[in-house]
Amino acid sequence: MPAPDTGLSTLCPLCCRLVPALATAGAGDDIENFLARHPQQAARFPYLADLAAVEMAMARAGDQPAPLPEQVERLTVNPTLELLPVKWSHLADLVRGERAHPEPWQGFVLVYRRPGNGELVVREAGGHDLLALKVVSEGLDTREAAQSGGVTVGRIDHILHGAGRIGLLLRPPSLLVREENYPRGTITDPDRFRTGIFTLQWHITQACDLHCRHCYDRSERSPMPPSRAIRVLDDLYDFCQSHHVLGQVSFTGGNPLLYPHFNEIYQEAADRGFLTAILGNPMPGRRIEEILAIRRPEFYQVSLEGLEEHNDYIRGKGHFRRVLDFLALLREMDIYSMVMLTLTRANMDQVLQLAELLQGRADLFTFNRLAMVGEGAALASAPIDRFPGFLADYMEAAEKTPCMGLKDNFFNLVRQDRNLPLTGGCTGYGCGAAFNFVSLLPDGEVHACRKLPSLIGNLYRQSLAEIYHGRAARQYRLGPEGCRDCDIRPLCGGCLAVSYGFGRDIFSEPDPYCFRCRDTTS
Repeated sequence: MPAPDTGLSTLCPLCCRLVPALATAGAGDDIENFLARHPQQAARFPYLADLAAVEMAMARAGDQPAPLPEQVERLTVNPTLELLPVKWSHLADLVRGERAHPEPWQGFVLVYRRPGNGELVVREAGGHDLLALKVVSEGLDTREAAQSGGVTVGRIDHILHGAGRIGLLLRPPSLLVREENYPRGTITDPDRFRTGIFTLQWHITQACDLHCRHCYDRSERSPMPPSRAIRVLDDLYDFCQSHHVLGQVSFTGGNPLLYPHFNEIYQEAADRGFLTAILGNPMPGRRIEEILAIRRPEFYQVSLEGLEEHNDYIRGKGHFRRVLDFLALLREMDIYSMVMLTLTRANMDQVLQLAELLQGRADLFTFNRLAMVGEGAALASAPIDRFPGFLADYMEAAEKTPCMGLKDNFFNLVRQDRNLPLTGGCTGYGCGAAFNFVSLLPDGEVHACRKLPSLIGNLYRQSLAEIYHGRAARQYRLGPEGCRDCDIRPLCGGCLAVSYGFGRDIFSEPDPYCFRCRDTTS
């Protein structure tokens, strides 16, 4: 009669295949006792005890899974995690069925279930894994952990973010959520109402090497000293940490690279782990190399206003050719390039030609409608009655010209009529003013959107959190009352800046270009 099955064949199938006698070990026997009684097997498979520990942890994770909470309030170690000290390498490879040869090694194996799909993860722990577990389990402040480790706080956050992405840590959801009184329409996807990235669009200087005919603001504003700019970044870091979001700083101006301390502040933003982007003008290659030495930006955005003659009328002689040369430089340096156009009556018929010309030169081309604000008030807006047809033609051209992006919120009206999937609109959340971004001016003023006067606070006197949760910011987030009953309101809301330029009450009247509203009232 065979000895009673102790369950090792179920708990440790790989170990039992390597050493078949394990499957018929005596009742109550364990790996250590078995190896003590079978020195030949211990010599042949010196890693067997560690391998069995890994397999048993896998069995526990599968048979008696610890509950995974649906939501946590702070970064939390995955409760299903077992951190197993081992003296041999490549054990995780073996249990995954890979060919491997264990070697002496002092380390740890991670065994846990991934949140969401419950997938079992078995792998050796790396240094970043162990650091993330230490920071979270001991409740260490990220700044202190960075200082003690001689690294930037951005590096620590990057490690923690990576551990959350693979499920080693459970991440709390973003606290930047549309208010309860925000209209939902027929949109049910919760991701449309919660943002995981918050962008500070930082107009760091008014200095500019251009004088465009549609410039929103040429006013004199005192530049921010670098010490104060660093405090802005610290405030943004605290805001993002407390709201569980990833921060992005989009540097613009004026021309942000004309700010005399740009490289220093760009470095400080990178050190804090923020995503970085630049909205500026063409610059010499050496300046871009300086930026790349710090961090590759997520994108570099420049502007064109139509074909060469019209563009140079708006932005200055020679600008068109400089932009094309600069786009070639960005491509050579592997920097994602974006081209933005301000749509007016004068350039409306040039947009598709320009888009075709930019195919292969720019990674993304899109447009904003003119906001008749500042010097832009002297230009003529695109004809309202032609706008729906323009959007339809643009969408048709975009099918053959992949660089063309669908940024304007009203593309969603056309797409809904054609039963096409909706886009995120202007910012991914329709109008994102004071929701997933704010604009900061050189003198500390914070606006809901830079394209219109929309003051919501001043960072010289308030924290970003106080400004964001203030009454003025909430009013801009809510948008126009006239859009409240729209079934796709969370992905639209028109453009507050365009409405302002037409003299409308931006908190009550909808965007004048909304053809859904015109159809309803006609």
